[in-house]
Amino acid sequence: MRKPLVVCLVSLTLLGASTQASAQNGSWSGYGYFGAHSSPGNFGDLLSVGVGADAFLYRGLAVGADLGYMFPRTSGGNGIGLLSVNPSYHFTNKDRTNRFVPFVTGGYGLAFRSGTANLATFGAGATFWFLNRAGFRFEVRNYRNATDSFTTQFRFALAFR
Repeated sequence: MRKPLVVCLVSLTLLGASTQASAQNGSWSGYGYFGAHSSPGNFGDLLSVGVGADAFLYRGLAVGADLGYMFPRTSGGNGIGLLSVNPSYHFTNKDRTNRFVPFVTGGYGLAFRSGTANLATFGAGATFWFLNRAGFRFEVRNYRNATDSFTTQFRFALAFR
C-alpha cells in the first residue's frame, strides 16, 4: 500500500511544481469530472469522479495528472482509486479565440485499492471555453494493463483556468 501512496505524492508534487512555474504565465487549467465506464459487455455499470490539472510547457504541449475514484453504480464503497500522469497536446491556434480546443493524451496510470495495477492510458477530447476562465470538457480515455483493455472512460468535466 506504500508504493501507490508514494507514487501519488510524488506525482502530485511534480504536478504542483510545474503548475506553480507555469501559473506565472497563466498557462494552466484544472477540471473536476464525472465519468461513465465501458467494460467488456457493460456500459455505465461503473462510474467515476475525480479532479485533474494540466500545466502548459510550450505552446500546446502540457503535462497533467488526475486522481479519481471508480466505483460500481450499485455499491459506491467498493471502488478503486485511479491515478494518471500524462503528457498531452492541445491543438490551439493564436489566430483564433481558442474557444474550442481539442487535445490528445497518453501516459501512465495506476489503479489501487488493497493492491496496485500499473496501466497505460491514452485518449482524446476537447474543451469548450464558454467563458474566459470556465469551460466544459469531454474526454474518452482508455486504460490498459499488460494483457488487455482494463476500461474505457467517458468523462464530462467542468474546466477552469
